[in-house]
Amino acid sequence: MKSKKKKLLTFTLILGLVFGASSCKSDKDKGSNEKSADKNSKEVVTVWTSGSENVKETWRKLADGFNNNEEYNQGKYEMQVQHVSSGTGATNLFDRVISQYKSGKKESEFDLVEVNGGEYEIYTKEGGKDIFLDIEKDKLKNKDKVKSDQLASGSEQLVPYRGTTVVLAYDENKVKNPPKTDKELYKWIKDNPGQFAYCTPGSGGSGASFVLTSVYNFLPEESLYSNDKKWEEKWDQGFKLLKELHPFMYKSSGKVVYPNKNQGSLDLLMNGQISMTPSWVDLIISQLNQGTLPDSIKMVQIKPSFTGDLVSLGIPKNTKNKDGALAIIDYALSKDAQTILLDEMGAFPVIDANEIDSKNKDLISSFKIEDFRSYDIGNLSQDLAERWDKEISTLE
Repeated sequence: MKSKKKKLLTFTLILGLVFGASSCKSDKDKGSNEKSADKNSKEVVTVWTSGSENVKETWRKLADGFNNNEEYNQGKYEMQVQHVSSGTGATNLFDRVISQYKSGKKESEFDLVEVNGGEYEIYTKEGGKDIFLDIEKDKLKNKDKVKSDQLASGSEQLVPYRGTTVVLAYDENKVKNPPKTDKELYKWIKDNPGQFAYCTPGSGGSGASFVLTSVYNFLPEESLYSNDKKWEEKWDQGFKLLKELHPFMYKSSGKVVYPNKNQGSLDLLMNGQISMTPSWVDLIISQLNQGTLPDSIKMVQIKPSFTGDLVSLGIPKNTKNKDGALAIIDYALSKDAQTILLDEMGAFPVIDANEIDSKNKDLISSFKIEDFRSYDIGNLSQDLAERWDKEISTLE
């Protein structure tokens, strides 16, 4: 009996030694694997964007392109994208970036932020002029390829990576000779009552651009880059024009109707209820590719042109990975990235379009990004929309 107990105890001890050794070896291997994983892991760089779904999907493809391109990710950076949909969410993005900066947080979750048009003024007004880092442009090997970086403000802290503009969209089956100037357009509207529409300026940028240019075409060029309220005193001539055009706009049930949002006016064109409307060029290209717009819809830019927008990238001062953010900016300016942007969302390349082979290239061949008409009038944009609401939308 004692002999059996002794053998059992010996066997148990042997098992313990075997499993103990195995456990130690396993822990050792685990530690080795963890060190190896740490050595091979990449630094995550988070890009924050906002806007419509096509922006989000395009940036996902840009992330795949960057993450699979060691020339730009240098074998150590991984791009991740966080997207905030249009609307109140975009305002929350401002709040969060500004809040983290003001809190003194040293390592923000915002490594790189997409900045549209007048948003730079919001950031700097609420967060201060140094909320973004000055861009070390000597670290961007593709910077010299950029053909257009005419920013109204923030040129030291922002790098434009795509462009868009409002153009005149028309149905070629109904309009054989589209207007080439603003005066020709206004005459066409009066000669073709009910065949033109623009969305309310407070709901869409295409309508806002039509109103802005109708007013500011009477003012000196410098007014397009000033938020001085003195210019409001000179808006009367432009509003007189808008009132003259009002009776000739699209009507429903005998009453002038201004559609809601950019898509609203484009829907009227698509459905044949009107023959012409101002619209964002990337919106037109996207919907032509999707087949939701008929092939008879064409684009033309009048002179003086409608306004456009250069969309930029900025690095918040409290980023946790400045070098990784610069690597992504450099990639965004590359031929590969610019091709993705043109293919996926009809964005104007900021580099020479001749370097790009895209299915959408022919659609933008008549436009040049260096001819874009930018503007930066700050809070006057809101004042302009409010005056339109009071004086134009209320007309019979």
